[in-house]
Amino acid sequence: MRNRTTRYISLMLVDATLINLSVYLTLLLRFEGNIPVEYVQHFLSLIPLFTIVTIAFMFGLKLYDRIWQYASLGEMLAILRAVTYSMAVIVLVIYLFEIPGLPRSVYIIAWMMMNAFIGASRISWRLLRGALNGRDHAPKKNVLIVGAGDAGALLVREIQSNPQLHLNPVGIIDDDRSKRKLLLSDVPVRGDRNKIPALVKDLEVEEIIIAMPSASGQTIREILDIARTTGARIKILPGIYSGLKSSALAQLRDVNMEDLLRREPVATDLNEIASYITNRTIMVTGAGGSIGSELCRQICCIGATRLILIDNCENNLFDIEQELYQYPGCQVEILPVLLSVTNRARLERAFQKYNPQVVFHAAAHKHVPMMERHPIEAYYNNVIGTKNTAELCDAYGVQTFILVSTDKAVNPTSVMGATKRLAELTIKDINRSSKTRFAAVRFGNVLGSRGSVVPTFIKQIEKGGPVTVTHPDMQRYFMTIPEAVQLIIQAGAIAKGSEIFVLDMGEPVKISDLACDLIRLAGREPGQDIQIEYTGIRPGEKLYEELFTDREDMTATKHQRIFISQKDIDEKYINVGKTLQNFAKSGMHSKTEIIQLIATLLPEYQVPEGIELPQEKKSLEVV
Repeated sequence: MRNRTTRYISLMLVDATLINLSVYLTLLLRFEGNIPVEYVQHFLSLIPLFTIVTIAFMFGLKLYDRIWQYASLGEMLAILRAVTYSMAVIVLVIYLFEIPGLPRSVYIIAWMMMNAFIGASRISWRLLRGALNGRDHAPKKNVLIVGAGDAGALLVREIQSNPQLHLNPVGIIDDDRSKRKLLLSDVPVRGDRNKIPALVKDLEVEEIIIAMPSASGQTIREILDIARTTGARIKILPGIYSGLKSSALAQLRDVNMEDLLRREPVATDLNEIASYITNRTIMVTGAGGSIGSELCRQICCIGATRLILIDNCENNLFDIEQELYQYPGCQVEILPVLLSVTNRARLERAFQKYNPQVVFHAAAHKHVPMMERHPIEAYYNNVIGTKNTAELCDAYGVQTFILVSTDKAVNPTSVMGATKRLAELTIKDINRSSKTRFAAVRFGNVLGSRGSVVPTFIKQIEKGGPVTVTHPDMQRYFMTIPEAVQLIIQAGAIAKGSEIFVLDMGEPVKISDLACDLIRLAGREPGQDIQIEYTGIRPGEKLYEELFTDREDMTATKHQRIFISQKDIDEKYINVGKTLQNFAKSGMHSKTEIIQLIATLLPEYQVPEGIELPQEKKSLEVV
């Protein structure tokens, strides 16, 4: 605190001297070195006014809180505003109170001198810092930057402002012909991507940085294929949706799978989102999971009043709670609640206590092979947990309920997919008689989620292989977690009730191609350094995932990345809730009985071998 006070006083003394020096030198110029005595007296009497008003404006515009070693155009404009405002007030005071003043030309010239002197005093800090840093003769690493846009320009400036990093930008690559041979912060644009190998060799480049955060995955893949041939280390600036939370340099990382599958950034209508989340109490179930935790992060940025975190995993709940407490700019009240959505009594107490207005239901068991072995857990968590949460939303007047669903719910071949389909049908059933808007959002695999194929492959590659793929033709849809969550929140803004929103997942990706890309990202060659083994399709898996059934009427929404199904043509799906209720009344159930119920409610579900459907369905009959 003492250092800051000393800094304030020192800067104010310098500014007071420069302010009055500017006026005095202006008088000397105006009168060619022979200032009349009366104007000398007027000047002396006006010193307090010039000093106090100008310094007050500079203080009010926080010019004394800036780090002048990094002074730029923004700081110069701030000085211009402060001096302009202060000079206007000074002239106004002189004329309003009829204070003996100075010739009118003096105010104009003094204004120019003040800007010049004060600006020069500040920029000198940066020049001095540059001069001192220039004495650092340590060897620097030559860097080639790909992308001469805003991100590339930001990166070059940061590198030049941080010589202690020992980086030397020797050139910029850009496919835009109009930028060829131009200079960006004294760094030349040397050509298109095809010049990368020659430039790396001629300029002794050690590191290539891809600074194209809005480029498509295909573009990144093409550049990466060229850059790999050079032997230089490759880094990348993340996609726009990741958010540049700090400096560009701090965000640099190795290229990963998200970059290769990157698509056009999601165009999120923040005003539309804000209308149903801002200043409201939001509940997220499964808040510690991959999707749930990202929902919490993005909801904090939108401006909810309270955020209720529901999760049955102690560690996951603790981690997301601690992260949100430290989240930049988060003003939301965080309320963690450790419970399972299958415990209806405890869940109801949470509704009674916190009265949520919007609920995102992300709690679910999601691993296909695991749920094949544990269909009872899948049923209770995915179906009964959803039913409990949805019915309480109806009972306590929640405005919007969004179910996080999956493409595996379409024509399900697995217990997990079937239970998620029943969850969809359950909320559609409740929606028919509720004032709450119930909707589901369906999408495929998300990169980086726990237990997904990418982390599994990475672990296998780190061990030296082999990488195990179930089938050479296996395909899946992929999107990033932030992208999926933005679309989930967007879908909630346009939900009217009973919809199943389907997110545009782009083109499906072959799992074998995914494995090869990950091996190459690790600097190895598939088939040579790391082998790929095909193990066969596991129980409940499909070769190709689907995003909607042939019974669903899919139409576009105003959001280009979200499609909607508003009806199921098959009337057998009506009153699913009553059937589940009748089933629950018959007591505890075995694995066989659970699968029999699923098969009764979902005719398209393929019953595993060895399980017979009952001839008489009695308690399983659809009401």
